[in-house]
Amino acid sequence: MSNFVPAKRVAGMRQSPSMAAAQHVRELRASGRRILDLTAGEPDFDTPANITAAAVSAMAGGATKYTPVNGTPELRRAIAQRAYHRTGLSYTDTHITVGGGAKQVIFNALMATVETGVEVIVPAPYWVSYPDIVEIHGGTPVIVECPESEGFVLTAERLAAAITPSTKWVILNSPSNPTGAVYSEHQLASLAEVLEQHPHVSILWDEIYDEISFNGPTPSIVGVAPQLRDRILVVNGVSKTYAMTGWRLGYGLGSPDLIRAINTVQSQSSSCPSSISQAAAVEALTGDQAFVATALDRYRNRRDIAYRLFSNVEGLAPVRPAGAFYLFVNCAGILGSTTTFGRVLSTDRDVTDYLLESAGVATIPGSAFGASPYFRISCATSDSTLMEAVGAIESAVADLRPSAAPLP
Repeated sequence: MSNFVPAKRVAGMRQSPSMAAAQHVRELRASGRRILDLTAGEPDFDTPANITAAAVSAMAGGATKYTPVNGTPELRRAIAQRAYHRTGLSYTDTHITVGGGAKQVIFNALMATVETGVEVIVPAPYWVSYPDIVEIHGGTPVIVECPESEGFVLTAERLAAAITPSTKWVILNSPSNPTGAVYSEHQLASLAEVLEQHPHVSILWDEIYDEISFNGPTPSIVGVAPQLRDRILVVNGVSKTYAMTGWRLGYGLGSPDLIRAINTVQSQSSSCPSSISQAAAVEALTGDQAFVATALDRYRNRRDIAYRLFSNVEGLAPVRPAGAFYLFVNCAGILGSTTTFGRVLSTDRDVTDYLLESAGVATIPGSAFGASPYFRISCATSDSTLMEAVGAIESAVADLRPSAAPLP
């Protein structure tokens, strides 16, 4: 028997719910079950050929060695150019860090700044890993509920009420995973007014879905409030926009002091991102952008299909997203119902378990994102899969009985 005992910070750590859901689907499929997977938060498209070709060329040219901790000069220039085009602000090498995915950049940033006694404001619904990463580093996630009635965005009033002398960060994600909510310039300006009054609070601005927006370009808080630039860490990457999730390449832009600390952390962990992925990312950011527009059109069409189909399912109420490639579905209308095998659906977790077992459709409960009663589906799959999956869900919901109905 092993005598291995995990550290306390790991013993209480949960696996990422989205990663766990994806693994469960793989296991069910390996056992022979046919599962329609709507959990995956990644594009179903292949990485564009020009990007793959750039990686092959880099390997053939010998670009297979360690790179600087904060990325190759070519990639940092590409990141700076993209940031200038998006915000009009100039960034130098000292403002840029490159990591093994946006998640690693967030992890490194919080490792570099969060410790016991530190609070981090996390608006809910949130990306599943934000609170856990805060807790891993000894901090306290302060969850602020942002209800559907307020567009699932953090209001200035709620932000002001949540800030304390111990607040170090507020995390903002736009477009949002899981809701697809997008902050407007007015909403960001209102938040910035509050933050100007609290100079001890920094902003982690996660814009990994910035190019997947259905109503035009998404505003960036650093562009809306450049006076807060030195307190804003912008996190982005190539995973979602360019169908490069497996390449693991993300980046951050922030104050030189923060970036220096993040790079120090990285120097003691992964040393540097993959040299091949960096070469591919340069091509992604600077090469032909036709794929981005094509993919956006496909995501918009899929969103519309899923929204229309779910709107016709009695008891379910989808929330129309402005960005990203998810649909957040309110399932309050079927809570309290009884399944044909006598189980009462009391929570959104019960609902997702029921959909998996009875309909063969994998989804993620809203509770994993800090918001109930909802479930999230990914629209980053084929039209036919979406239609089949929602059809199966509709049939499963139709089989439910009101809680008061007697069982046969």
